[in-house]
Amino acid sequence: MSTLSSGLVPVHVGQPEPGSDDDQQLRARAAQPDRRERREAAPRVPGNLDWQRHGLQPRWLGMETSDCVVAIEPAGPFSGQSADERRRFLAGAERRGEMALVVSLIGNTDDDHPRSPLSSYSASIPVGGGILPRSVTGRRLPTGPLLELASELGPADRDLALRLRNRPPTAPWWALELRDMSAEWVGPAGVTRLMSRGRLEPILVNNLGEPVAGAWVPPDGRQRWYVLPDGIDWNTVLDWLMQHALPQFAPTALRRARSPRFADPDLQTRDELVARQELADLEAHYAEEKLRLKQQLLAAQAQAEPLRHGLLYGSGTPLVNAVHAVLTAAGMHVVDLDLELGATKSADLLVSLDDTGPWRLVEIKSAGGRPSENLVVDLQRHLNTWPQLRPERPVAGGVLIVNHQHKLDPSERDIEVYTRQEFVDTLQITVLSTRHLFDWWRLSDWAAIRTAVLGRDITPATPAATTPTDPSVPAGAKSRWWQRRT
Repeated sequence: MSTLSSGLVPVHVGQPEPGSDDDQQLRARAAQPDRRERREAAPRVPGNLDWQRHGLQPRWLGMETSDCVVAIEPAGPFSGQSADERRRFLAGAERRGEMALVVSLIGNTDDDHPRSPLSSYSASIPVGGGILPRSVTGRRLPTGPLLELASELGPADRDLALRLRNRPPTAPWWALELRDMSAEWVGPAGVTRLMSRGRLEPILVNNLGEPVAGAWVPPDGRQRWYVLPDGIDWNTVLDWLMQHALPQFAPTALRRARSPRFADPDLQTRDELVARQELADLEAHYAEEKLRLKQQLLAAQAQAEPLRHGLLYGSGTPLVNAVHAVLTAAGMHVVDLDLELGATKSADLLVSLDDTGPWRLVEIKSAGGRPSENLVVDLQRHLNTWPQLRPERPVAGGVLIVNHQHKLDPSERDIEVYTRQEFVDTLQITVLSTRHLFDWWRLSDWAAIRTAVLGRDITPATPAATTPTDPSVPAGAKSRWWQRRT
């Protein structure tokens, strides 16, 4: 099976050919319910990959592998069946003097079997091809580990690390560890001890320095067994093989296959080399910048979500905590009265521009439907009893903040907390909805929040960072629709 005419690079895939009888039988068995025995793993490599688009030609179980330049999953679920293909692949690479590149997956995204407390790992794969086996073990990590690139990576490994780090936040990861094996033989000359050798070169590590992706390399350096987590995007890996791994580690294989995707640097002009390098630098910069912005977005979402949920859907303590955080972010001095006086003795919060006053009592309520008008009575009672509790801190009024109709989507709620005009005209306190508070907070319109709560905007000595008011802010932020003056 020659590849010279087609320009495709042959790749050994250690599983049955998609659509074959063996493949269909294996997939059918893997889909059967688990009946206490370990379920047989399904083929790892999807059957619908467009190999030719990547310039590759797959060689499945039972096909010739001695001229293949890459082996994918030779140590996977069918390693017992593919032993001969794997041996011929390694022997062919050694005879040609080429680097043998291997890609293996560790772990199983669908494996929900509990791990034995006596076991230090949950997955293991063999690496190498000698008489004495070696293995890389994996311990499944909690979702969302913090990842960083290993130090001193070459161009190909660095590109792979960036691609892997861009996986979805919920993607599974395993902490890798190399386990060397040893064996002893007793013969006429005494005891002979054989020790497996090699090293695991980290590519991507977690915040504890444990590798989560790496390459096993034997002492002679003629093989690179990449150990990657299950659940990878195979198109990304195949593209990486052709664009980066093969040009760096096995360029002669691309020359031999006459791959149109391989630009031989020895045959390129200076302008071609410069442009190609600038393009590679741009792609690397783009990958890093995309990752930085993605992490920035995730961090912003993680910071915003508790407040967003508390203001729009919360009640009780989560709602009070969210309002407390927003008022503090707006540059106001906030006192938790439940902590200072004891629960139910007064309103929820006491606020001022600074700790010298003037002060305002803030009562925070929630209502799944239309809010009761009696909520105003509660705040008025707290205002009446306040002089007996803290006469040294006179208050200049009160603010009722209500998360009303929180069982509805925010877009379906009434704009104002109270809609009966006769009642609104009698209000002697400020009434705010958490939806308006949320809109000002999300746009960092701290001035609007201070004006709404304190009745005026006095810029603090050290104000929080502000953002210009967006046109989408309710017009009431300027017309003070929410405030009734005495």
